[in-house]
Amino acid sequence: MYTRTPRLEIYPDRIEENARAVIQLCHNHGAQVACVTKVMSAHPAILHALQAGGADMIADSRILNLQTVSNVGLEMPLMLLRIPAPSRAVDVVRCCDISLNSSIYTIVKLSEAAQMLNVEHKVIIMIDVGDLREGVWPDHAVEVVRSTANLPNIEVIGLGCNLACYGGVIPTTENMQVLIEVRDRCRKATGLPLDLLSGGNSSSLPLLASGGMPKEINHFRIGESITLGRNVLDRTPWPGTRQDTMRVVAEIVEVEYKPSIPIGNRGQDAFGGFTDFVDRGIRKRAICNIGRQDVVIDSIEPDDPGILVLGGSSDHLVLDVEDARTAINVGDEVVFYPGYGALLAATTSPYVQKVVIKG
Repeated sequence: MYTRTPRLEIYPDRIEENARAVIQLCHNHGAQVACVTKVMSAHPAILHALQAGGADMIADSRILNLQTVSNVGLEMPLMLLRIPAPSRAVDVVRCCDISLNSSIYTIVKLSEAAQMLNVEHKVIIMIDVGDLREGVWPDHAVEVVRSTANLPNIEVIGLGCNLACYGGVIPTTENMQVLIEVRDRCRKATGLPLDLLSGGNSSSLPLLASGGMPKEINHFRIGESITLGRNVLDRTPWPGTRQDTMRVVAEIVEVEYKPSIPIGNRGQDAFGGFTDFVDRGIRKRAICNIGRQDVVIDSIEPDDPGILVLGGSSDHLVLDVEDARTAINVGDEVVFYPGYGALLAATTSPYVQKVVIKG
């Protein structure tokens, strides 16, 4: 069928099914959904699947990816997720409708760029409610909103927050209420409606599903729970979604019986680390034509539960295939299900072929 390896198999119909399930949950709450495409490098097949699944807008962290979205011609707003660099202000206002911001200086640059290009640009001010990544500290929010409220060609449409990315802080009713209270103070100080409250990413879905999400939160930025069908707080399957939306396929290039522990004095590996080896005796081992340059090897799960991922280098993945369900030979293909990190690497790597499989 498909002979080239390594490859990433993409199943857009399954992703559309996931999108419909997750987006409906958010719509039932009265919230819009910005579907996040960064983990898939904005692949056109994924974009069409998300559109068919009910996405309200598309969001990505990379300007290059947003340019790809623009070329596909989707009729929906585009959002830049990553805090813009001031030097890229012209590119930002050219390629997207909305950006997330926390710096007055940057928003002024966006205003200048929007004036130059004669476009209107919408801004969401990010508030740090405890995860300690991007966002204005709540005490400074009024100052930032007031300073940017009347900039030419800029519309401050609301506030947002990010959780469970850097600090691992879980969304709760309490930290969502902080965002609401900051919005109320900014409204009073500036007179702006600030109608949009973007309450985080896929990590907010458990709170939403439990009924604990305040009704004022009316926007979510959802990626992994759609693309991989996972609850990102513990990586369990999200209800109503599939987890077989993507497959990484590699090819066996060596099969040998070898000891479980390296022989000789040991130093650092190629990446500056030290690996602890478990002595399982002489085992049947296999090498695949994929490595750390292509995937995060700690974030792939073999389809065959009898195969163990032992480790890898830049270009090779080392497997224990002693207990594989079927005999493993040179030239055979091995299937893996990627986690978030592995999918991000595989879609970004030019050495991994992307294959779209319908149905």
